[in-house]
Amino acid sequence: MSDSSRDTAEGAGWGTTERGAYQRLMPLKTEKISWLNPRMLWVARNGVLASWLGDPTGGTRSRWVAQRAAFGAPADKVIRRDDPDRFSFLVIGDTGEGDDPQYAVVPGLLRAGQDTRFAVLASDVIYPVGSADDYDTKFFRPYRDYPAPIYAIPGNHDWYEDLGGFMRVFCDDAPPLSPEPRPRPLTRAWLRSLLWHRPGPDDGRRLDEARSQRSAADQQAVQPGPYWAIDAGPVRIVGIDTGLLGALDAEQGAWLRAVSRGPRPKILVTGSPLYVDGRCEPCAIEGGGTVDAIVRDPDHHYVAAIGGDIHNYQRYPVRLDDGRTLQYVVAGGGGAFMHATHTIPRVNVAGVTEGDFRCYPLRGDSLAFYSRLYGRRLRMRRFFTLTEAEATAVIAERLGIKPTRTPGASTRVTRRVRLVAGLLGTGRRPDKAKRFRLPVRKIYTSLFSPGSATYSPPFFKCFLRLDVSPESVRLRCYAATGNRAQEADPPVEDEVTIPLR
Repeated sequence: MSDSSRDTAEGAGWGTTERGAYQRLMPLKTEKISWLNPRMLWVARNGVLASWLGDPTGGTRSRWVAQRAAFGAPADKVIRRDDPDRFSFLVIGDTGEGDDPQYAVVPGLLRAGQDTRFAVLASDVIYPVGSADDYDTKFFRPYRDYPAPIYAIPGNHDWYEDLGGFMRVFCDDAPPLSPEPRPRPLTRAWLRSLLWHRPGPDDGRRLDEARSQRSAADQQAVQPGPYWAIDAGPVRIVGIDTGLLGALDAEQGAWLRAVSRGPRPKILVTGSPLYVDGRCEPCAIEGGGTVDAIVRDPDHHYVAAIGGDIHNYQRYPVRLDDGRTLQYVVAGGGGAFMHATHTIPRVNVAGVTEGDFRCYPLRGDSLAFYSRLYGRRLRMRRFFTLTEAEATAVIAERLGIKPTRTPGASTRVTRRVRLVAGLLGTGRRPDKAKRFRLPVRKIYTSLFSPGSATYSPPFFKCFLRLDVSPESVRLRCYAATGNRAQEADPPVEDEVTIPLR
């Protein structure tokens, strides 16, 4: 097995120029998504409108679910498969940018997942707005050689066109919803409807042609709606749709409570992670309660909760009051730009400390990556660019932890290194955080995230493989840097065995 980023700098993808063969899979022309582009922000405006003028997601979702029920979808929304007691499946989060970072994941995924029974896409299948015509190069083409079915839960970007493209691809070519009655004039709903982004009249005209790239019988999957459960071997996998704003409507909440009952071990897959960046985000349910409370209930027998939306890997092993350990995982590194990990403060949440916590990329690699990006963008390379050894050393100093990968003896943490680390929002120990600190991290992550401005390795992408048996689930996080070494032999960045009994 090849070195991981926890072993060597070369295992992280630094210091090599031999790019992988993933570019051969790509179309000749790709869309370059940049979240600094005002036009892109305007097209993806529905999330902002929902937060300002009311979120219509719950009502739209209910209409989709009712339509699928009328077309014969099972009332309990459970997909019953014939997998054996020992099988494997993949989880890939936030995939669909359709450019180098997405395609760089594919060769390693096919190699490590060639014997898996199915895959699950966790959040944001298509960027920027879930358009049906984007499924050609952002879903069907990259995964055309994956031989098994692919199920999905939508992310907020899939909802930016009211989920129409997602439903056509994953839910038996669901027809469009009938138009809703016009809201009363001069109300918030009326203003929202005037500004709401909707698909164009010809959206999806190339969808039938695109489907031919995954047309084998063994590749087909039909799911009952945007949320579902899969009974596979000894486990139940429960996928929930957190919509535009990361919450559940009352109808879906009632379904989640019902489908969670019983002794069968369960794994939650959600569009919004429940633990992320050193804090708990329990995910509210309309009418009361949270998703996390359902997951923690010992009568429901959850063993893991895996969420997309955040474009990296994180794992929090939370020990519950009844003695169980529940693995909370962030797995959104499947193809979109990289969300930083160096901004995560020293972890101390729900009994999980820094020694228990795992992330990919390592914080030092994340800081080195962003320092190069900012040095290039601001044309200040000499000032901003940190070596991976400098970044690793300053992370250890600021968080008061031992470096995961030991820097060389000659590495010095200079005043410049400390200043760059602070400017790029590097996390701190909780007892060292300044009370009136400027919101550097929020500005940094929302305004200057790299988007698709980075087209050369290392990309620090990842995917999960879960090996299920009657006794346990073995979860592994595989890295995809875009370099040939990690493409030929994907390194395991993290691994945990979760008991089922």
